[in-house]
Amino acid sequence: MRGEYQQLVDEISAALGAPATLEDRDFGLIAFGAHGGDDDLDLMMDPVRTRSILQRRSTAAVRAWFEAFGIARAQAPLRIPPDPAAGVFKGRICLPVRHRGVVHGYVWLLDDEHLAGLDLSMPFADPRLAQAMESAARIGALLAAEARAGAELGELLRELLTARPAGQEAARGALREALGTAADGPLALVAVAPWRTAAEDGEADQSAGAPDGAGSALAAQSGVAAMCAVPEALPDGGAALAALIRLRATSSPAPARAAADRLLRSPRAGAGESAPARAAAGIATPRKGLAELPAAWTEALGAARAAVAERRLGPVAEWAGIGPYRVLTGLAAEHTADPAVLPLLAPAHTELARTAEVYLDCAGQAGRAAAALGIHRQTLYYRLGRVEQLTGLDLDDGEDRLLLHMALKGSRLQRP
Repeated sequence: MRGEYQQLVDEISAALGAPATLEDRDFGLIAFGAHGGDDDLDLMMDPVRTRSILQRRSTAAVRAWFEAFGIARAQAPLRIPPDPAAGVFKGRICLPVRHRGVVHGYVWLLDDEHLAGLDLSMPFADPRLAQAMESAARIGALLAAEARAGAELGELLRELLTARPAGQEAARGALREALGTAADGPLALVAVAPWRTAAEDGEADQSAGAPDGAGSALAAQSGVAAMCAVPEALPDGGAALAALIRLRATSSPAPARAAADRLLRSPRAGAGESAPARAAAGIATPRKGLAELPAAWTEALGAARAAVAERRLGPVAEWAGIGPYRVLTGLAAEHTADPAVLPLLAPAHTELARTAEVYLDCAGQAGRAAAALGIHRQTLYYRLGRVEQLTGLDLDDGEDRLLLHMALKGSRLQRP
């Protein structure tokens, strides 16, 4: 299907005599037409288009800038003026890619002298523009079909990951039939958390685009076999994204890391402007086949939560590399807290809590801890004494130190 998109983009470029690019509705690059030679390439590009082609995605700021012109609601081509302050040195003509009233993507053309005479108010009066719009409509039908197929796979994956044990076997069988031979090969499960669903963004038609708005281009380029949003996956009730990635071997998780990196660049990764929690991705231990996917989901989600809590682990963390969080992410919030440690977790004692955690991370070596904190050793001893007073714990006692260390790590998982 990727070849069909490229062919249709080339048809639009030929009809209008200008290079075109095709992006999905989340501004992920799907295909682009050939540009001119080296002599005139600079004349045909600007920073926004260059970045889109090289990184295969536009930034959130660029997306917001173009959407402000109403492209998501447009039924006909739009002319967008240049704005050097936004990095848009050349104007654009946007052909909305729609199918049955739903926008699935956009075709972009740089508005140069070849297109200056186009009358966008009567798009079908100009045979060149009419042909381009016909090709855009065919692209919309392809994207819609791809979205429906992806949505069906996503629903099966969600059912397998969230169903009760009695219903998992039926979901596993249906997903195996849908995936074909890929279902028996090496696979890795990736979680991205937090994740904004299409419903949270106010989109009535959640079948548009790839499953849950993750981007059809993204799915195709990342080796994603199936993906879905899993509601209420996080302790605060937030959603996470699950992506099933095809691998060459269980010992080679590189495709999963590449997919995680791409997914984290989606505009849906993160909690949004109202709750600006950063997103992170977790990768489960690779498996062969679908038999252990529910257990893999627990691992992937735990690794993602750990990477959100502990920046040194992220933005992409593998289950095998998250240390004590392999235990802590499996516990309910009330089981990671301890009454003795709660006074230390009060906002007024943030610096004391950090001091205790760094000291314990350094295996109780005062010199290392003081250096890591950038304080004098005597200051460290004073703070540790205050920690003992607040908690009633003895930092010379191994079990007390273990309790404090795990409670401090567990508290990270509960922070927004």
